[in-house]
Formats: sequence, structure tokens, C-alpha cells
Amino acid sequence: MRNDYTAQTESALYGFLPDDNCRESVLIEAMRYSLEAGGKRVRPALVLRFCELCGGDTEKALPFACAVEMIHTYSLIHDDLPCMDDDDLRRGKPSNHKVFGEDIALLAGDSLLTLAFGTIASDSTAELVGDRACRRAAAVLANYAGATGMVGGQVIDLKSENTNAPIEVLREMDYKKTACLIKAACELGCIAAGADDSQIKAASLYGESIGIAFQIQDDILDCTSSNEELGKPVGSDAENSKSTYASLLGIEECRRLVNELTAQAEAALDSFEGDTSALKSFARELANRKK
Repeated sequence: MRNDYTAQTESALYGFLPDDNCRESVLIEAMRYSLEAGGKRVRPALVLRFCELCGGDTEKALPFACAVEMIHTYSLIHDDLPCMDDDDLRRGKPSNHKVFGEDIALLAGDSLLTLAFGTIASDSTAELVGDRACRRAAAVLANYAGATGMVGGQVIDLKSENTNAPIEVLREMDYKKTACLIKAACELGCIAAGADDSQIKAASLYGESIGIAFQIQDDILDCTSSNEELGKPVGSDAENSKSTYASLLGIEECRRLVNELTAQAEAALDSFEGDTSALKSFARELANRKK
């Protein structure tokens, strides 16, 4: 994916943060800390790429891209908390709660979640893409990030600890916890460009396929990589007695599934008339990533 997508996102992202000249400045600092931790910026890049593929202006899609990244970042802050995965590292840096404490970390995540929807619903965003696109984007993001999407997947994840969860439970968990937000990013890019329903559906299938492949690859890396390579603790799934694709199917079968899902994602792009080579390459890069 083009490097300038990351530059576009980051130049806009921090501008949506509230002014830190206030009594709650530590909260704004904690929000900024996790947003600035970097990462691959996969989700905002997908928003911008699908917007461009559908003939839209990526500058107009930036609020949607930033909103998705805010949701993703809040979820990582909460994932790392002691009541969740209890991880001390995130993207090679101390987790938010290790720097600011559990209370501020929790509230920083809450604030990023609410800021995401404020960003989508703002007058300035409506001026860029129109009221209808803003309403549709907010509904899509709420659906995929909420109780029947990402948050629901996190609950399934927690409830599956210390159990031998079968593969169908794992598939539902990974679809909701990981793939849903990636699907949302792909759909939001199309919505920002005013794409038709068939294009949104194809983008959604692409997002779902690479999202599940992404999680399976995460499971592989959790077994085969190191803390230094990943920038976060490895082996935490095994320590928490979580079922994973790797534990249920083995590494080789996991690699086969990643390749199968990546091919499915590439096939979904045949519904678009524009140049999809970058998105196909992106799917393969995610499948072959080492961190």
C-alpha cells in the first residue's frame, strides 16, 4: 500500500485530538501516546485505497480513515489492560496503562471511541462527503465495532479462555474481533466515494477475507516470532490457554488457509474496473508479513 496513505492519515489524525490546554490534559496525552505509536495503519490505508478505486477523492475520505484508526487504537489500549490480555508492550513501547495507569488508559480508550463518531458526524465531514454518506458510515462503523462485531468478538475471546473452543467458535470470534473492523474500513472507503452496493459488497468480502487471514497469520507469528520482532509479547495466547488456529490446526494448515483466503480476497477485486494491483499486492503482503 502506498506510503503516502500513511502520511495522509497521520497529517490529519492528530488534528482531530482535543486541545490539551485543559485540566484533563493527561487524558489527551494518553490518547496521543497510543495514536502516535504508529503501527501498519492498515485500516485507514484501506479506506483511502477503496475510495480512490471507486473514483473518489482520498482527501475527502480522511475523516473516515482517521475514525477507523481511532476505533482500532482504542481497542488496542483496552486489549492490553490487565482485565483483558494483560500485555505490557504494544508496538515496541510500553502499553498505555503501563505509562498512564489503568484508569487513564481505560478513559483514553473511551475517549478515542467517542471521538471517532464525533469525527464522522461533524459538519466539516458532512461538507466533504455529504450527510447521507456520514450517516451510512456511522451505522457501518457502529455495527462492525459494537456488540455484534469487534466488541462481541472480544467477549467470545474472553469466554474462550481455559476452554477447548472448537474451530467454529474460533472462526466467529476472529471474524468479529478482527475482520469486522477491516471490512468496515473497506466499506467506508467505498461510501466516501459514493460507490454502489455491488462495489461495497465486493469490498466487504475483500476485507473479511484479508481480516481472517490477518488473524491466522497473527496466530502463526505468536508461535514462531519473538517479542523484539513483533514489538509485543509473544506466546500470550498459550499462556492464557486460548484456542487459536495454530493450536487447533497446526502451523502448516494455518499457512494453507492464509493463502486460500488471500486468493479469495484477490478474486473479490474482479468486481472493480479500476487498477486493483495495489490491493492484491497488499493482501499478499499481509499474508506474508513477519510482524
